[in-house]
Amino acid sequence: MKKPFIQRDISWLSFNARVLQEANDEKVPLKERIRFLGIFSNNLDEFFRVRVATLKRMLEFSEKRKKLNMHMEEDPQAILDQIQTVVLQQQNEFNRIWEGILKEMRREKIFLVNEKQLNKEQQHFVRSFFDEQVRSNIIPLMIETLPNMPYLRDKSIYLGVVMRKKESAYQQKFALIEVPSRAVGRFIQLPSKKAGEKHIILLEDVIRFNLPDIFSYFGYDHFEAHIFKVTKDAEIDIDNDVSTSFVEKIEKGLKNRRKGKTVRFVYDKEMDAGLLEYLIRQLSLSHKSNIIPGGRIHNFRHFMDFPDVFPTHNTRRNPFTHPALKGKMRVTDVVLKQDVMLHFPYHAFDSITDLLREAAMDPDVRSIKITAYRLASNSRVINALINAARNGKEVVVMLELKARFDEEANLEWKKTLEEEGVKVLLGLPRMKIHAKLCVIRKKQGNKLAQYGFVSTGNLNEKTARVYGDHCLLTANRMIMADINRIFTYLENAKQDSRQLHSCKTLMICPVQMRKQLEILIGREIKAAKAGKKASIILKLNSLSDVQLIEKLYHAASAGVEISLIIRGIFCAVPDHKKFKMPIKAISIVDEYLEHARVMIFHNGGKEKMYISSADWMVRNLDHRIEAAVPVNDPRIREELQEIIHIQLRDNVKARILNKELSNNYVPSAGKRKVRSQIETYQYLYKKT
Repeated sequence: MKKPFIQRDISWLSFNARVLQEANDEKVPLKERIRFLGIFSNNLDEFFRVRVATLKRMLEFSEKRKKLNMHMEEDPQAILDQIQTVVLQQQNEFNRIWEGILKEMRREKIFLVNEKQLNKEQQHFVRSFFDEQVRSNIIPLMIETLPNMPYLRDKSIYLGVVMRKKESAYQQKFALIEVPSRAVGRFIQLPSKKAGEKHIILLEDVIRFNLPDIFSYFGYDHFEAHIFKVTKDAEIDIDNDVSTSFVEKIEKGLKNRRKGKTVRFVYDKEMDAGLLEYLIRQLSLSHKSNIIPGGRIHNFRHFMDFPDVFPTHNTRRNPFTHPALKGKMRVTDVVLKQDVMLHFPYHAFDSITDLLREAAMDPDVRSIKITAYRLASNSRVINALINAARNGKEVVVMLELKARFDEEANLEWKKTLEEEGVKVLLGLPRMKIHAKLCVIRKKQGNKLAQYGFVSTGNLNEKTARVYGDHCLLTANRMIMADINRIFTYLENAKQDSRQLHSCKTLMICPVQMRKQLEILIGREIKAAKAGKKASIILKLNSLSDVQLIEKLYHAASAGVEISLIIRGIFCAVPDHKKFKMPIKAISIVDEYLEHARVMIFHNGGKEKMYISSADWMVRNLDHRIEAAVPVNDPRIREELQEIIHIQLRDNVKARILNKELSNNYVPSAGKRKVRSQIETYQYLYKKT
């Protein structure tokens, strides 16, 4: 059977199209629609920094491509050309949606005004605001007089300024101003004479209004200014200098990242042609896929934090405490007696910080060992661990310095933790530690009790309010023994992989999860061929591993019932003439980001159920430390099963995944409408 696959980068762009669908949905609250535009923009920036940059690297090393494990990127140039086409189509759709949102905002008496639309009172306000808040934060550069193009920040936006004298079109100069949105903020609310009206101006338009004042000493009387931004290769190159510590290599890599090659140049399509040509030449841009015309506004990611000026406030539901953890008992005491599974963002993350705080203060606790990948900027998790160290506990934190875009933050956390006496592990040079694990040791009489958790998501109280994840709190001896084996491996300078191979309960990447998954799929194939019931349910962020996709194809051909919930990258083709049953595949994009990984295998009626930190991608399965934990408690199994089946019934926010990448919604005609995130909230809330 020919094995068809969807190219992973094109599949990812299809996921971002689903985000754009949310922005286009008039039933979504207006502020949320704007937020989805911001998410779309931020996603696309990261896509160019990582994936497009990777494809360009492949082009540069084309003679070595056959030696590289390139998965499905057999023709990087063809993929880049396809990306360019899709991105331009999506940009046009983005602009159309934004124009519609602006009209709706005006109906709500919310006006986003530019520098040419200000009344006299607002003009006076903008001049004063500029003098008091902005002037000291900008450094205008006359770029034509500089020997080299100044360094351009990857996440900043710039005003390219053209200055002319009216009497002569030939007398013109180019200048550059970085818009100081980090220091000042992007949105400024203006005074309004009419009751109920809200007027907002963007920071770049405040600067535009004041251009004659900024450049008054040059004698020019006509100004044009257009936004542009650059996106750079985000890869960190780690050198092999043995005399350099791993931390120094990361720090050096971060500095070099700032000098990364430009992989995208996005600009206002109304930009002066002379300035555009000058910038393209100075930035050494030549290939068409680097250069993307757009509208007046860029860095839409800031719009995720658009001011809350809307008359109809968001009805986002508040998280609640898990029923087993309510009352006077400590979280610790409950977990020592029974397993508890938290489902974020429905359940409050406070239970995790409470567990760690209790351990920090408990005189009988001897040690806390925990992995950390992405942390909140003001992390209560870190505060609890620091308090534990101050109280004399042994605290070990596996802090992943290579968590992309969190490297600098994690370097700072390393310093903070080490200053407080915490032992910080830095991971492995060629392998990320992505498993979400914690083990706490506590003396109980003459015995040593162990408890902790395994999670699908990061220990980040901020993202736990918007990311859908599962976290198993447990004192199961077999699970704790395996977590200890992983920490023994991480703490050993020689990294003896026998510790990972000896894990008996957890499935661990990169040593045995792939093999065990193939065995589990193989059992379903064998059952189906024998005419018995066989089924696989998978919920993942991404499914792109060719080897496992082929195994699923074999299962579908044998008659295994396969149901998939895939948020993002989906490289499988769900329907094929050789399949006895087509693979049912959906993607849910809604208010919360579906981030959990769940795997359920029928297993002859003795279901195997796991939650995991790992997606089915080569990078996760072969190049990271990941962990999947079995769910054995009957109550939790029933609860998790119901949550997954609620999602499989979704016919409001679920899209059908197919080879056409059409993103059609699951039909709901004649059926009860099921919006899974709301139904999941209601299902769990009834249990409180």
